[in-house]
Amino acid sequence: MDVYEAVDSRRAVRAFSEEPVSREILERVLAAATRAPSSGNLQPWHVYVVTGEPLAELKRRATARALAGDPGDEREYPMYPAELTPPYVDRFSAAAAQRYEALGIERDDPDRPLKIAALNSQAFGAPVVLFCYLEPAMGPGQWGDAGMYLQTVMLLLRAEGLHSCPQVMWTMYRETVGETVGADDGLVLFCGVAVGFEKEGVPRLRTGRADMTETVSFIGV
Repeated sequence: MDVYEAVDSRRAVRAFSEEPVSREILERVLAAATRAPSSGNLQPWHVYVVTGEPLAELKRRATARALAGDPGDEREYPMYPAELTPPYVDRFSAAAAQRYEALGIERDDPDRPLKIAALNSQAFGAPVVLFCYLEPAMGPGQWGDAGMYLQTVMLLLRAEGLHSCPQVMWTMYRETVGETVGADDGLVLFCGVAVGFEKEGVPRLRTGRADMTETVSFIGV
């Protein structure tokens, strides 16, 4: 699979099969991802790979919190700006409607928030979740580095025939995650990334993207 194909086929999959992912593949992907860009070569990410019974227990605990209507732990950083303006709010709303309609959750379903939370806390059935942390002293540049690292990981997963779904949702249950992975109390949970093989027979969703001309300007060309 070449880079263009990996980029084009990467999407946030929200239905994974129970097929396990070997440690050999995970190690190969994560070893190769160390070549991701990193300003000053800080490599600020701390990654925990959770599978098996520890992941099953984490899912149980997170799902119990979600179904109980637990609003989650105090946020260490906002998921989104307090006030999204066009065109960002329009893109967000359209993607959310597409995403959960594909999962069979209607916008007017009174149980919609609980159903969404439960699906997320199950990592959509993924047999592996990677949790990425940063030290609180790191700034926007290092958070950008972590994003480039995770994108590199997700593209390498495609080369292995695997899919992924980045989940900032896990920051809502960061204390539960921290207890599971044994992360240093001083680290900040950036996000989780669900990893696995796509479940067959589930509708495949690709959210639309803005045309390049909306986001790119060529100067001097």
